[in-house]
Amino acid sequence: MNIWGKVIGGILGFAIGNIFGLFIGIWIGNSFDRGLNHNFSSVFTNRDPALIQKIFFKTTFSVMGHIAKADGVVSQKEIEATEQVMAQLGLDAIKRKEAMQAFSQGKEPNFNLNANLSEFITNAIRQPSLIQMFLEIQILAATADGSVNVAERDILYQIGQVFRLPPTQIDRLVEMVIAQQSFHQGDSSARARNQSGPTLDQAYKVIGISINATKQEVKRAYRKLMSQHHPDKLVAKGMPEEMLKIATEKSQEIQAAYEMIKRQQ
Repeated sequence: MNIWGKVIGGILGFAIGNIFGLFIGIWIGNSFDRGLNHNFSSVFTNRDPALIQKIFFKTTFSVMGHIAKADGVVSQKEIEATEQVMAQLGLDAIKRKEAMQAFSQGKEPNFNLNANLSEFITNAIRQPSLIQMFLEIQILAATADGSVNVAERDILYQIGQVFRLPPTQIDRLVEMVIAQQSFHQGDSSARARNQSGPTLDQAYKVIGISINATKQEVKRAYRKLMSQHHPDKLVAKGMPEEMLKIATEKSQEIQAAYEMIKRQQ
């Protein structure tokens, strides 16, 4: 039971208007306490990581299917790209089947993007790292063929709007994920797209900062990204263990980009 609104309101009311102000202050404080209990309890309630893992997994692949259907039809190339992401995630046969079922649901014409994201948001609202990883996986799937088309980017913008992220931040994440693929040594398609190897400019894009950034700015951005993509931390917050592989690979890509930047500084 919250009483601090009544206490503070009463004190301030009495200071302003004596006894009459005291009662007014208590009444206002009581309204605040009731609002606090009603509106914010869900935000501060501890979430079950196992529940978040299930929601994360299902939402990831249903939204992935929705993005694949963005231009009206899911091509064989897009299916292969999705299977490539599943392989990169290291899914076993059972989880792959669950992922494809969710993917198929996302392709349905009546798929409601906002409704499917709402449960994920409710459970991951206190975990911005999970939200970023969710977005990065969606972008990873969308860029599996080397680019993001207009229809796919529009849906990414819609997802960003639900998460209250501006299009500029979505664009930055797209740029970051594409650059990270240049540092992914196990990805033959990434190497094929970048025969000469990753560039310094791409390294800065991986870190998400300007090429004119200072050493301190580079280090600060690098440490923040490494913390956001730390596999153990993400799993503890509710990222499915089946997706641990991609978090590990992202950490390695960020590390490789940072080492390249350090060598030229």
